[in-house]
Amino acid sequence: MYGMHCRSTEECTRNSCLYPEICQQLDTSQNELKDLLMSARKVPGINKVLIGSGVRYDLALLDNDYLEMITQDHIGGQLSIAPEHICNEVLQVMNKPKHEKYVEFMNKFSTFNEKHDKKQYLVPYFISSHPGTTLKEMLTLTLFLQEKNIKLEQVQNFTPTPMTIATTMCYTEHDPFTGKPVHVPKGEERAFQKALLQPHLEKNLRQLAKALKQLGRSDLIQKLTGYAGSI
Repeated sequence: MYGMHCRSTEECTRNSCLYPEICQQLDTSQNELKDLLMSARKVPGINKVLIGSGVRYDLALLDNDYLEMITQDHIGGQLSIAPEHICNEVLQVMNKPKHEKYVEFMNKFSTFNEKHDKKQYLVPYFISSHPGTTLKEMLTLTLFLQEKNIKLEQVQNFTPTPMTIATTMCYTEHDPFTGKPVHVPKGEERAFQKALLQPHLEKNLRQLAKALKQLGRSDLIQKLTGYAGSI
C-alpha cells in the first residue's frame, strides 16, 4: 500500500479502507511503488530487489502492470500471501477479501509466469481455529488444498492477541459489529482443525481420523493421508 492515501478531506467513520469493499476515496494507484522499485533496480551494485511477502492481492489485481512487473522482476522464486481461508463465511468474519479474489490472483500470477518463462510459486498462509471456523469449513479448505496439490509446511492455530477483533470474538463468542453468535473452536477441536491443514503429516493421522469420523467422512481418510490401515 506504499504511496496510497485517502482522497477525502472529510471525517470518515469506516472501520476499514478495504473491507467490505475497497473505498472509492482510497487512491489505490501502485505508481509510486512501481517508481520506487524501478529506481531501486538502477542503484549501482544492486542486482535484484525482491518482494517476499506483504502483497495485498485484492489491491494488486487492480493494476495488471504492477502484478506483471513484480512477477517478472521482483520475486525470488516464491511469494508469500495470506488468503487465510477459502470459505467466504469465514473470510467475512476475518474481514478478508472473498475467495474469488485469491483464485483470480493465482490465475494471473500463473499467466504472467508462463508469459515470462518463470518458475515461481505462491506460498499461501492459512490459519486454523479462527473464530467463525467450523470443522466442516476446515474440511472444505483441506479438500481445496489437495485439489491444488498444496502441502503446507507451516500452519498457525489461532492464538488470541490483545487489542484485536478476533480476540474479542474468541472471548465473547459474538461478532462485535453484528451481535450475532460466532463459533469458537475449543479443546480437542483446535487439534482437529490444525490436523486438517496438514493431513500429509503422519503425526496428525489419529487426530485427522477422529475429525473425519466426527464429520461423518471417514471415507476420506485414505484419500487425504494415503494410509489404508485401520485407525
